[in-house]
This record gives sequence, C-alpha cells and structure tokens, in this order.
Amino acid sequence: MDRMKKTIALLFGGRSGEHEVSLSSAASVAKNLDTSKYEILLIGIDIEGNWYLQDDDELRRIRSGGTALSIKKDENRRVSIIPGGGRERAFSLAGGKALPVDTVFPVLHGTFGEDGTIQGLFEIAGLPYVGCGVPGSAIGMDKEIAKILWLNAGLPVVPYLRIRAGDWKNRDKRQNLIETAERDFSYPLFIKPSSAGSSVGTGVAAKREELEACVGNAFAWDSKVLIEPFIPAREIECSVTGNRDFEAYTPGEVAPTHQFYDYDAKYNDPNGAALLIPADLNEATLHKIRELAVRAYRTAEITGLARVDFFIHKDTGEIYLNELNTMPGFTSISMFPKMCEASGLSYPDLLDKLIGLGEERFAEQSTRVYARETHR
Repeated sequence: MDRMKKTIALLFGGRSGEHEVSLSSAASVAKNLDTSKYEILLIGIDIEGNWYLQDDDELRRIRSGGTALSIKKDENRRVSIIPGGGRERAFSLAGGKALPVDTVFPVLHGTFGEDGTIQGLFEIAGLPYVGCGVPGSAIGMDKEIAKILWLNAGLPVVPYLRIRAGDWKNRDKRQNLIETAERDFSYPLFIKPSSAGSSVGTGVAAKREELEACVGNAFAWDSKVLIEPFIPAREIECSVTGNRDFEAYTPGEVAPTHQFYDYDAKYNDPNGAALLIPADLNEATLHKIRELAVRAYRTAEITGLARVDFFIHKDTGEIYLNELNTMPGFTSISMFPKMCEASGLSYPDLLDKLIGLGEERFAEQSTRVYARETHR
C-alpha cells in the first residue's frame, strides 16, 4: 500500500432495492478517481449485507472499460469493521489483518446506504467518509420528515397524506384514509413509500381499486406511505455541495417518456427519459431553482452533497420541492455529475471536492467534546 497516496475505501452494492444501481455508480467513481492521488480499495457488500474486499483484477477490469462492478465472495477476504478503530484499524480482513483507510466513499443508494445507518457506523468506527452525515442522511431518506421541515421553513412542497402500516391494516381507519385522500386531492393520485429510493414502490392510481393496490405495493418497501395529488409537472433537478459554504450547480430537466420517472424509465428503458442540461428555463427561474435548492439543503441539515428534485407545474408554473437524494446516481451519464460538469466542475475534480468535504467534516467533529473526562 502506497501511504504517499490517500487510501479510499470504495463501498458498493448493499442491502437495498438499488443494489444493481450501486454497482454501476461505483464503477464510474472507480474509473474517475485520480490514481496519482488515491489508492482504491474496492469493498463489495452483497445483498445479504456481507462485506468482501475485491482483488486488484476487479479494479483493473473496471478501469479498462467495465461498466458495472461485481462482488466476489471470498471468505478469506471478508471485511469487518471495528468500533473506535480509526483510520488504521477500523477495517480488517478475516484473520485480523488491518486495512488502513484514509477516507470511505460509500457509493450506496437507498436503505442501509444513504439513510444514516452506515454513516452512524463510520462515526462509531472513527472514519471520515464522503457524503451527508447521520442527521441529514436520515432526513433526506424520509420524504415526510423532509416535507415537514420544508413546510416549517416556508418552502413549497406538494401536499400529501401520510399513512402508517398499522392504520392501513385496520378496516375502518383504511376507509377513512381513502376517503380523506379522495376528498382532499381527487384522482389521479401518486403513491410512494416515505423512505425508499429510485422510485421503487411508487405508482399512480386513477380509481379506488388502483389506490388500494398501489398502497399495498408501497408498504412492501416501507412502513409509512405518502399519497399525493398527481401533478402534471416538469421534473427539474439541481446538484448542491458544501458543508458550510454551499454551491448549487446548473439545473437539469428529466423529460420521461413514461407516465412518470419510474424505476424502469431510470434504469431499464434506454429511451425512458431525455436528460436536458441546462433545463429549458429562463434565467430568473434557473436562479430561483438554485436558491431554493440551497435553502432546502440547509433546512434538511445536509452536508457533503445532495441532488434536490423539483416539480414545475406545466399549467401554472408553480415550483414545488419534491425530494432529496443524498447519494444520487454517479454513473458517467447521471444527472448529478453532469450538472456539476455543466457548471465547470469535471467529474474527477468533483470527486476530489467530495473527498475533501468529508475530511473537512471529520476534522471539525474531531474537535468536539463528547465526554467530561476528556474536557479538562
């Protein structure tokens, strides 16, 4: 291991419905990290949650043109993480051999990747990491909590009705919830899990039977579901970075060919959507989107990075915040790096910036007092 370079542990895969997306995102990151600055350790997390160090051949394959990482399960290369181990000892292989790491780059999407759980593990282990911290990750993952905070800050959001699984199972409560949604919003209705990514579990209902089916499907992904009026909208996205000083980049537009930008449109259908950067908006609206993106980012306690997603009503022009994504797609054609690139920040320079922001946050946290005995 060349200790003159920073060692980056690149985590990918994970226990989520976005496992396959992570394999492609992390492959792009591995290709674009500057190997004159970084030594890269590939750590694959299988769908059951087991961690494995990948061999150098996998990194060479990806940097030679491979489009998605794979996970080789070798019990001799199984990785464990030790609380309090810090950069020198937090990661270890089977048998106890330490894997020194300078910074962790978790290119993990969805549950157990960007919901605050793995971020908390890194905090306990004493490791700097790329991306949002624990509070912002949890807030960004839970769409209802983000909406509550944005509403409190006077930011525009799509109205919604929240349903908990226990209430849905109760026949009388279910009937009341359905009637409330029909009265307050009318059909068509949009249904989505409160905490899930990449549009998994989402659906549109044009009548009651479809509403019940869509809600049932959404509950397979989360114990809390949101019902919203289906807005005929343009979908606008804006990349933001920063811990204290925030920068919003050139907004882009997703123009789906499907009814909405669902999982198939994002990942399975090559013609599922056109990605337009910059978005076809006037300068005043582009400026407003960037301003709202920073306000939404700060209000939700985000650090590091996030993609902030908006709706613009096709008929009225009203702007609504939709959601946050604290570890957006990172493939070479993904919106987050492309929007940064449109503002003059290349993909390799973006990765440098994100690593630096993670290390900056870690350095700040290292100055905090956590116990009386250490504050004398």
